[in-house]
Amino acid sequence: MHPGVMSGPLHVADRLTIPAAELSWRFSRASGPGGQSVNTADSRVELSYDVARSGALSPLLRARALERLEHRLVDGVITVTASEHRSQLRNRQAAMQRLAALLAAAVAAPPRARRPTRPSAAAVRRRVEAKRRRAATKRLRRPPRD
Repeated sequence: MHPGVMSGPLHVADRLTIPAAELSWRFSRASGPGGQSVNTADSRVELSYDVARSGALSPLLRARALERLEHRLVDGVITVTASEHRSQLRNRQAAMQRLAALLAAAVAAPPRARRPTRPSAAAVRRRVEAKRRRAATKRLRRPPRD
């Protein structure tokens, strides 16, 4: 972690918090506007989290996160960057929000399976009757056949 950086735990979901010790920060100079401090401030932020070796995740959540984030992981580590703000603090907050959103989506329970349903007999009757009326309307618009 960068010297002098105080960072708390990352709250991901109701019952999931990543301790600050498991988060790894890197800072570098960001491109773009910056005014007088453009060449001195390390405002670009990289926040990394080792999903594969984390103690904060249960085996089920870890497996779910590894599967859903597999395209973003490098050796089991997910990294998010933020450089849209001129302030390092705001970029740190943006990176934490981004990582929290990614992890929350990755560990969320899968949606419940859809139970197939069938239309009621009355609904089928209404649909067929509407089709008949529409067909009759179109038939009346046709020119008469000789």
